[in-house]
Amino acid sequence: MQNLPIKLYRAAQVRELDRIATQERGIPGFELMGRAGAEVFASLKKQWPDARSIAVFCGSGNNAGDGYIIAELALKAGLEVCVYAVSDPEKLKGDAQAAYLQYIKANGKVTLFQAGQAVNSDVLVDALFGTGLDRQVTGIYAEAIRAINAHSAPVIAVDIPSGLNADTGNAMGYAVKADCTVTFIGLKQGLFTGQAAEYCGEIGYAQLGVPDDVFSGIKAAATRVVKTPLPRRDRCAHKGSCGHVLIVGGELGYSGAARMAGEAALRVGAGLVSIATRPEHSGLMNLGRPELMCHGVEMAEQLEVLLAKANVIVVGPGLGQSAWAKALFNAAIASGKPMVIDADGLNLLANSPSTNPGWILTPHPGEAARLLNCATADIQQDRFASALSIQASYGGIAILKGAGTLIASEQEPAVSNTGNPGMASGGMGDVLAGVIAGLLAQGLSLQDAAQQGVYNHGLAADLAAAKDGERGLLASDLMPYLRQLVNE
Repeated sequence: MQNLPIKLYRAAQVRELDRIATQERGIPGFELMGRAGAEVFASLKKQWPDARSIAVFCGSGNNAGDGYIIAELALKAGLEVCVYAVSDPEKLKGDAQAAYLQYIKANGKVTLFQAGQAVNSDVLVDALFGTGLDRQVTGIYAEAIRAINAHSAPVIAVDIPSGLNADTGNAMGYAVKADCTVTFIGLKQGLFTGQAAEYCGEIGYAQLGVPDDVFSGIKAAATRVVKTPLPRRDRCAHKGSCGHVLIVGGELGYSGAARMAGEAALRVGAGLVSIATRPEHSGLMNLGRPELMCHGVEMAEQLEVLLAKANVIVVGPGLGQSAWAKALFNAAIASGKPMVIDADGLNLLANSPSTNPGWILTPHPGEAARLLNCATADIQQDRFASALSIQASYGGIAILKGAGTLIASEQEPAVSNTGNPGMASGGMGDVLAGVIAGLLAQGLSLQDAAQQGVYNHGLAADLAAAKDGERGLLASDLMPYLRQLVNE
């Protein structure tokens, strides 16, 4: 992924940016279309320099106009060009019509697409739909998308993979699976969460010469998380000045969750980590990591001395939902300390909702559905709206985990795009909770700890997967990379 802008926009906002550029700044729409086509063709040549033929799939709007520009540039560069029009190009209007006529004038040929049609090209260009798609893809367009996805050639998408919702990142029934997407003017928030990772491939960006001041009047809908180095540690630092994290969890049979959360907090720099857990395994939990201070706790009253010593609390890893779990959960909540609530802590919170400006909630979509009393599918339908709804209902910071993890605060949502499918294994969420708590303990704000915790957690998984592959990646494999990242 290239060095992309931080600000993300909804589709309507990008249309407004386009309007300001053309109507208020006087940039002709056809000129912007020409720049867009040139950017895509340049990216195509860079990605696949040996390509000798391209097939361009064009729809009925301005996205199709971009496609005809690309086709004309390819013709002039000596490539063999096939344009497949899914909509009658004679019915195009405005700038798209001008681009089509210019392509025809350059001796370009157009074939009306038919289902089952044979396509034989080195690279496919997706110029079917733009960001305005607001309905399910059906009919001949669905057939065209199926044909593109069934082809073995690489695919480059113009602005957004056709069929992908620009706001939610979800496929509208069918969507093009691109190897590369070149998007224009404003980054669409839907390119970075939902199902987008399955469809976008590598994301490129072109501002198309739109002046920077055009963006000043439109508040971004979200931001991308980027890595922020931690402040240099004071040379006179000691363990007491680096924070004390208390992990509350580890029901019988689930001691590993609390242990991994504790080690993760240590690996990102927390000075001290205590674990409050079942007495049955408190003496065994730190055998492989003696730096953890493990305490057997039978009742909530025994937790009070540990709560008093801690700066930050993590409640939930392996906690369960027994009477013992509920008592410890309620005591932790009553402490008023900054906290991270994960796993069964979230399920207990869903059963007895409350608000707190000083906590970070870390649900996966299933836990998010319980927090909002809805179906998991409803959460995934619009992840941005879901994350914001959790934050509004419960306060603090809400992290909605998944491909394109969202971090919602009162100010704005943010999205982190580190991480990979290898993280679909047990314990990853426990490690994340520990990472965030460790950063909180060292003085980061709730928002910074949440954003940087999510980013570094995913990046550690990326580094681990780059070394040995995604399959078989364990949560504990992240530990050495976490230490590396917080010291960069």
